Amino acid sequence: MGDRGDVWVKREDLTSTVYGGNKVRTLEAMFGRARAAGATRMWATGAYGSNHAVATVLHARAAGLDGGAILFPQPAGEPALANASALLAARPEVISIGSVIELPFVMARVRRRTGAYVMPPGGATPEGALGAASAAFELADQSARGELPWPRRVVLAVGSGCTTAGLVAGFHLAHELGLAPPPPRVTSVRVTPWPVTSRLRLAALAHATMALLDELRGASSNTGYATLVAALDVDGRFIGKGYGRATADGARATERMRRAGAPPLDPVYTAKAAAALLDRVGHEPGPMIFWATKSSAPLPRAIDDEIDAAPASMRAWMGR
Repeated sequence: MGDRGDVWVKREDLTSTVYGGNKVRTLEAMFGRARAAGATRMWATGAYGSNHAVATVLHARAAGLDGGAILFPQPAGEPALANASALLAARPEVISIGSVIELPFVMARVRRRTGAYVMPPGGATPEGALGAASAAFELADQSARGELPWPRRVVLAVGSGCTTAGLVAGFHLAHELGLAPPPPRVTSVRVTPWPVTSRLRLAALAHATMALLDELRGASSNTGYATLVAALDVDGRFIGKGYGRATADGARATERMRRAGAPPLDPVYTAKAAAALLDRVGHEPGPMIFWATKSSAPLPRAIDDEIDAAPASMRAWMGR
């Protein structure tokens, strides 16, 4: 993409024909951890239109688990409503709460259930970040095979921070092991506010992910926390009025990316990241990679009976 081949797109939207995007990678290790713990139901947590919740309930059965979701309200835009319908089509157990403030208390209560494995929003743990770390190694392999140049910068949306942390950790470890050139700068574009997307918090999660990788491979990394902080930018200029709310910048970026042949964007996540990307094109040397984190697989739609089985507060939010 781009006249000089200076912008490339990593097609994470194609990670699964059932439901793709970055959250499929997050769930790879999390499903394994849940099964090893003897869990029978995997619980996602997040907003009504959470990508992570949709990915969890649509893929849980293939991992031998039932799906569940603890959800709180968000602005009722089209992408969120479509995600909520897709989630209900999988017939998970759903607990609706009044606000995110209640979430830690409800998570603790559900964790006391037999067979329950409850993830934090976005699966933002070192285990959850392992999938994105593997994606960094995958990119290194693709570059080594000549499929694309090694990037100077990677741009992606940041919500829970799991993908950002995994990429930062993975790029540095791949370089340490001699499998990749020096790590690109990672620019994470806020779609959720501070402090969830604090640069220091994201670097701390990347550092914890490096520690887990060291434990798994039985060796110690030379990359410290300060190095990880220095490799990371957080761009908050395009968040607009907050999580779940579309922006004019995002709409313009979506159209420019469409004309350039990029995959479809959604206004809540990837459109805001694309606006930040396009703001840099022509003003700094490439190559740059846009990390397309939103699934492009067709979403299932809940039928009336499936919507009627949802909690009353969620039905009201959906206009039912």
